[in-house]
Amino acid sequence: MGAQERTQKEKLILDSAIKLFIEKGYQATKMDDVAKSAKISKGLTYFYYKNKEDLYMAVTRKAFDGLKDVFREVYRTKNKNGMELLVDLVQKYVDFSQRNRMFYEAILNFMGMLNLYNDKELRKTIDPLILDSVHFQKLLDVHHDCGKIGIQIVSQGIKDGSIRPELQPELTFYTIWSMLIGYERLSGPINYEGKEIKIHVDNWKPGFIRLMQDMLKGTIQASRPQIVQGSLF
Repeated sequence: MGAQERTQKEKLILDSAIKLFIEKGYQATKMDDVAKSAKISKGLTYFYYKNKEDLYMAVTRKAFDGLKDVFREVYRTKNKNGMELLVDLVQKYVDFSQRNRMFYEAILNFMGMLNLYNDKELRKTIDPLILDSVHFQKLLDVHHDCGKIGIQIVSQGIKDGSIRPELQPELTFYTIWSMLIGYERLSGPINYEGKEIKIHVDNWKPGFIRLMQDMLKGTIQASRPQIVQGSLF
């Protein structure tokens, strides 16, 4: 079997798995289902992907590749300063998370898994089939690629003066990323009709962006409490 045919078979299986994970969910999908959907024998499916865990890690790699494409597209935009690129990134990141729900959940799942992986004792709680996946090992090498691009965008903003010069690019970007994850996670509670808080979902995104801009431009300043002088007598 040639390299091109092997690549085509891998892609066919991966695309079938993605379709089923979206339709049925990861837990409900079986390798038999993937093989039937791809019209490939079960044995050949296992030849390319050792088990469902290995296949899910391959899907997660594809998800990271898709998110990285979003970051690249923004960074390559011409005639915009760093702040404008960050605003574009926020818009496109939120759009990606909403249009590619299964991919986005896979990305967040891997990020959460790293909390366990970084601790030698907690690492033992991760499914050994995942740890054994070649795609998991590759994810350990590439999962920071999006962050690296984001840091470059912040650095560009500091250089062109659209972002405060005293900010540290790495810390700044990962803080923004954490805010974006929180924004996406809270979209459901904010949009829930029975809520008592007075935030409309249509106003939340522009408000989020304005607050981010104010933070990065330095227009938010802490006010010092006024010292009241008086006599004790």
